Amino acid sequence: MKQYRIVILLLLSGFVGFAQTKTTSVIEDFKPSVLNQPGQEYPKVNSQGYARFQITAPEAKSVVVSLGLGGAKGGTVLTKDQDGYWRGTTEGAMDEGFHYYHLTIDGGIFNDPGALNFYGSTRWESGIEIPAHDQAFYALKDVPHGNVQQILFPSKSTNTSRRAFVYTPPSYHKDKDKKYPVLYLQHGWGEDETAWSNQGRVNLIMDNLIAEGKIKPFIIVMTYGMTNEIKYGGLASFKIEPFQTVLVDELIPYIDSNFRTVSNQANRAMAGLSMGGMETHSITLNKPDVFSHYALLSGGIYKPEEIKDKSKLKLIFISCGSRERPESVQSAVKILKDAGFNAVSYISENTAHEFLTWRRSFKELAPLLFR
Repeated sequence: MKQYRIVILLLLSGFVGFAQTKTTSVIEDFKPSVLNQPGQEYPKVNSQGYARFQITAPEAKSVVVSLGLGGAKGGTVLTKDQDGYWRGTTEGAMDEGFHYYHLTIDGGIFNDPGALNFYGSTRWESGIEIPAHDQAFYALKDVPHGNVQQILFPSKSTNTSRRAFVYTPPSYHKDKDKKYPVLYLQHGWGEDETAWSNQGRVNLIMDNLIAEGKIKPFIIVMTYGMTNEIKYGGLASFKIEPFQTVLVDELIPYIDSNFRTVSNQANRAMAGLSMGGMETHSITLNKPDVFSHYALLSGGIYKPEEIKDKSKLKLIFISCGSRERPESVQSAVKILKDAGFNAVSYISENTAHEFLTWRRSFKELAPLLFR
């Protein structure tokens, strides 16, 4: 459980990625973030990856943005100008990719009215996108697009109707006889079933890979992992069984009954980021007859001795950012390979526990599934 405590501590500490750069001149080529509310000029991002904020709060005594160098140590402190606007720029360039943030105004926590909101840290947070040098793989392009739809499925174990989002590839509605493999893809702690499509852009990554002929099309199912009740220091008491029942005994049968799936173990995969990786680790080991492809994205490792029967296991994929613990991932995969497993590692360069790590990881994982 030690590896998972590290994952949760990173999340609970409000970890924000930032680039390790020396003090340099700020280039004044700022443009509105692509995740701004319609018509809003701020926040802005420049070509170096700095973020700039402007907040209207004329009666406030202090305004701090959680995003910025220092993270939990203070973020970006804004300064009040004579016109009543609070303005400020991060002290350095941020990591490329997506980041959550919020405002602290006179001790109260608020979202930035200029930015769109994304569910993370167990609340709807503001979001900002720092353009990445390799962003083309998750960009919206003029290619055939799949569909992400919301479904509600019955859950007797929780006595509720539960929600999931299902990605179907562009060809799904064209060839009515074709059936598809399925990946069950889990979010991290503090997030929900919207995370992979909203923050992760997994549907666009799929569309682009399919258009390039790099992957075999498959369905993706994303549901809430029942993880957000876990508080600081409480991971040791986490029980996987309730979510395992929802996933294996309720959601999977519903998907197989309502979508054209290849409904067998060989064509079913499970993956997750961070705490979703912990869930993946536990459930795949508990249910080896359900899944044949396993993937942990910044979510721990597998050990050969944990896997009792490798005869039907087709792939183990383990990844993280270069500023997490890449040596543990690489070492674990080497041990698995030496033990005869088809294991693959991936390290995202210059990223930490953040969505660019997981976007890149998914891009590397997808072509390996269901081959």
